[in-house]
Amino acid sequence: MSDPTDTPAQVPPETAPEAPPAPPPFAPDAAELAAQIAARLCHDFISPASAIVSGLDLLEDPTAQDMREDAMGLITQSARKLADMLQFARVAFGASATAETFDARELESLAKGVFAHVRPELDWKVEPAGLNKAAARVIMNLAQISAGALPMGGTATLRAVEADGKVAISVEAVGPRGRLKPEVLRGLQGQDRGDAVGGAWVQAYYLWLIVKGVGGHLAAETGEDRVTLAAVVPAA
Repeated sequence: MSDPTDTPAQVPPETAPEAPPAPPPFAPDAAELAAQIAARLCHDFISPASAIVSGLDLLEDPTAQDMREDAMGLITQSARKLADMLQFARVAFGASATAETFDARELESLAKGVFAHVRPELDWKVEPAGLNKAAARVIMNLAQISAGALPMGGTATLRAVEADGKVAISVEAVGPRGRLKPEVLRGLQGQDRGDAVGGAWVQAYYLWLIVKGVGGHLAAETGEDRVTLAAVVPAA
């Protein structure tokens, strides 16, 4: 007969240590999140608005009349940029009136309006003719985030296809020094911004909230001079 001491002791299930509870999901205060989004929008708008004021100051300066043509050029370019950013923000961040379905051609125009003022180029390959509000917001924010991922220029190829009641959206951004800031990656994963300034983070986190809110999925992948972003959301 074997000695009971030869058998390794077994811990009864009821006395086994419990796994530590999972950390609660990050949930910012609603007022603070609204403040972060407002700060981000002000950051986008303040540059062209300030440039318009500078151009007007030059026009009014009697000692700078030889710069009148330059001042008009600055005002024209900055006003166009401000208008493009405002129209884009109405869809990407706002309610855009009461529209529930967006024409893909309108979205293309809005996205290209943003890319007209940055170094990279946008290659638009969206197949559906119309997109619901969630999908439209996702496309707009993915487009702008991809533009920010290419500080030295390059091409962001944005694709969207609809199948089986879902819209699959992806952006492949390729260019020198193509990358995502750590706070943007944290936002795309639904995490807080850490020690970073909130401007870049809040857009990524807002995008994560949109996708999560409709039961979709969001992913990001980075490589050498390449960033790939993808989302799947319901088509209706």
